[in-house]
Amino acid sequence: MKILVAGGTGFIGTNLCAELAERGHEVTALSRSPADDLPAGVDSAMGDVGAYDSIVETVADHDAVVNLVSLSPLYQPPRGKTHDAVHLGGTENLVRAAEAGDVDRFLQMSGLGADPNATTAFLRAKGKAEEVVRDSSLEWTIVRPSVVFGEGAEFTNFTKTVTTPRVTALPGGGETRFQPIWVGDLVPLLATVLEDDAHVGETYEVAGPQVLSLADVTELVYEAEGKDVTIVPVPMAVSKLGLAAVGPVPFVPFGPDQARSLEVDNTVSDNDVTAFGRDPAELLTLGEQLGLDPSSADERPVQTT
Repeated sequence: MKILVAGGTGFIGTNLCAELAERGHEVTALSRSPADDLPAGVDSAMGDVGAYDSIVETVADHDAVVNLVSLSPLYQPPRGKTHDAVHLGGTENLVRAAEAGDVDRFLQMSGLGADPNATTAFLRAKGKAEEVVRDSSLEWTIVRPSVVFGEGAEFTNFTKTVTTPRVTALPGGGETRFQPIWVGDLVPLLATVLEDDAHVGETYEVAGPQVLSLADVTELVYEAEGKDVTIVPVPMAVSKLGLAAVGPVPFVPFGPDQARSLEVDNTVSDNDVTAFGRDPAELLTLGEQLGLDPSSADERPVQTT
């Protein structure tokens, strides 16, 4: 199968391209800039999903398209970009190009809580993009993962950006809950979606084996570095006021939308990894990926699903 991965040079994209190539597919990573360090057997194509004319010919030459293009929900969008423009507009262009090019399969990466009426701009745009995919003539599948971790992932770097070792303040005491999934567990599911017709027309919510609060994640990240940390709660209302005040400042990476995102848990009620024959309890935990011994008495207690 000839597969185009839009956003194929990013963290998830690079791992997915490698998985697909290992399974014998012809894989092309689409990005706005040329890539020099792609996995073996993966080709590169230049194009911007925000500009239809730059992608239409490339898309038409493939059997399947994967849309991984995304702005981070953890930071304010870069100057000149919006969630609607990238997530909704980019999806509209990819779907239009795929329909025009007689592409069969379309895999859309969305996010937990995606809804046109969601409380954050990120989730609203993701929700509207899902509607575009569902209304298309393509054989589509939508996957909504919780936050994804692994080597080079944004999630743990974000945690260290907003915290400090020894003593750190967290909005609401860091009670926002996540269910992180390891990229090495996620990408085989994505590859299987493209290979198995049984997944056409389905929307899957996938997550890891543990529910962790932001405070739990902070403690695990610093424990892996041999450091202690004490969490100082900051009332959510105070955090929202502070982020609202700095929101318009270009060099501050957080704003009101990020504050609102901390009021929404990023977890699943039913983990759809079971649709792929996986037992959630067998997936890699964040602590294990950070090199912590699961049997160690020092590992932080976590809630399991």
